[in-house]
Amino acid sequence: MPPNKSLAFQVGCAIDFETSSTDPSCACSLGLTRIEGEKIGDSYYTLLRPPSSVVHFFHIHHLSWNDLKTAPLFAEVWPQISDYLQDVQFFIAHNASFDRRVLNACLDYAHLDASKLPFLCTLKGARKVLSMRSHSLDKVCEYFHISLNHHNAASDAQACAQIYLHLLSLGASAQSMLLKEKTPSIK
Repeated sequence: MPPNKSLAFQVGCAIDFETSSTDPSCACSLGLTRIEGEKIGDSYYTLLRPPSSVVHFFHIHHLSWNDLKTAPLFAEVWPQISDYLQDVQFFIAHNASFDRRVLNACLDYAHLDASKLPFLCTLKGARKVLSMRSHSLDKVCEYFHISLNHHNAASDAQACAQIYLHLLSLGASAQSMLLKEKTPSIK
């Protein structure tokens, strides 16, 4: 079904990744929170073992190789959550271009089919609706009085889902938050 303004009344999933390096296939945690109509649904969280033991961003998410070395690989986790995502019609993320890039890189690295779900971006929506100096996830959460343990993928996904519903209540449309499809590169 093509995305339209009625997306707010369908099933979506807020998604957030933390990564261990600048390589987008190096996801080290994944948080998901379902949005069912105008309500927050179930959440899912897992650590992920990235392809490399080098963790560059400990100072951001506080995950070390010790935390990650026994975690499942993305390729092991993705099939396990397919039921969770079965009726999801779109993903939502704050700075969705990052999370879309990580998801697709992880799927590619695992030799799995790329996601065909559209992505909505609450950063894009916040920029359209909120008059603020910064529209970062933590600042938007402060604005809406949303509890946040920033750079914890579970908390970030939960917060993104709440922000999405707040933005809709302020008149933003799902369509206005839609990320454009990624144009394939010519090789």
